[in-house]
Amino acid sequence: MRIDIDSFKVLQVLVEEGSFAKASERLHKAQSAVSYQVKKLEQHLGVTLFNRDKYRAELTGEGKIILIEGQRLLEQLANIEHLASRFSQGWEPKLELVIDGSLPMEPIMTALKRMSEHNVPTKIQLNMEFLGGVQHRFERDKADLMMVKDYRSGPYYHAKPLPSITSALVVANSHPLARARAVSLSQLQQHVELTIEDSSPNRLGRDELQFGGDKVFYLSGFIMKKNALLQGLGFGWMPDFLIGEELVSGELVMVDFMGGSRFNYTPQLVSTLARPLGRAGQLFTELILEEFDLFHQNLPFGSSGSGLG
Repeated sequence: MRIDIDSFKVLQVLVEEGSFAKASERLHKAQSAVSYQVKKLEQHLGVTLFNRDKYRAELTGEGKIILIEGQRLLEQLANIEHLASRFSQGWEPKLELVIDGSLPMEPIMTALKRMSEHNVPTKIQLNMEFLGGVQHRFERDKADLMMVKDYRSGPYYHAKPLPSITSALVVANSHPLARARAVSLSQLQQHVELTIEDSSPNRLGRDELQFGGDKVFYLSGFIMKKNALLQGLGFGWMPDFLIGEELVSGELVMVDFMGGSRFNYTPQLVSTLARPLGRAGQLFTELILEEFDLFHQNLPFGSSGSGLG
């Protein structure tokens, strides 16, 4: 015999009204029907829920605990019904995003905050990878969207360009390259190059325009890379939005490389027709495009500069 969920609703009303008669009026049921439903619940649980010796319908100690758990059950049921209603309106149960760690997080977090204000019922999972690891995880986990610096296109992929991002070739102001002029490739290769490690299993990607020297330190993220640069450990490419203050203060300076000290790239927001986006995915797409545009407009450094690729 399964527990009748309505019995907990009856139990709650009975406690609130204080008598079987008032509870039956509120529930629009005969008093005998209310009494029977409570009795049936007691028999099923093997517990006496009410002290019937008193004028008011008072719960026993066991009854109070059962009521608390019953209220939780009713709340969970209401949540399930609410979610089912929202999902039936086109909201997907889960939205999985894979983000390249070279992209700014501020517009991404702002877009997610705006989504929460829409009371979206969709569970959102955000994963960060680097270089070839972005597409690898997108395909392996069958994610819904990837925000990627570069990727191998497929017949079912659909991409929307995001505003371009500028990277600068920089070193600490204490590094020998900070004072050098018209630096050649062979001169660069005499120093330690700092680059980001590709997070894909087969290391299919690489950091922007690696210079091919023997002295290379692979790091697991741009925060670590920035710290290594500030320590004077080596030189490397960094997105302008991550080093704006350090360039202004002079802690980091651009290398006067003969091949150019800046380059632009256009990240892409990619989905696949094999997994069509629901309402949450469509909403996120709209919001992220808006937020990246705003972020790009407010950057202290524009996207101008000598392109290398």
